[in-house]
Amino acid sequence: MTDTAAPATRSVPIDPKLLEILVCPLTRTALEYDREQGELISRAAGLAFPIRDGIPIMLADEARRLDDV
Repeated sequence: MTDTAAPATRSVPIDPKLLEILVCPLTRTALEYDREQGELISRAAGLAFPIRDGIPIMLADEARRLDDV
């Protein structure tokens, strides 16, 4: 039996107009869209906010910290 379901991490496109108006909820600065990772990046806050099913999750508790590696 073969699993034909799409991977859960598959990137869903984000509306460019939405990206223009979204800002970091902590710093109110512009966000960068990382299509490959499916995240919105706030360099000022050092956080990456996930995008799930095309919906940005703009909660600090849901964001991951950016590594300075």
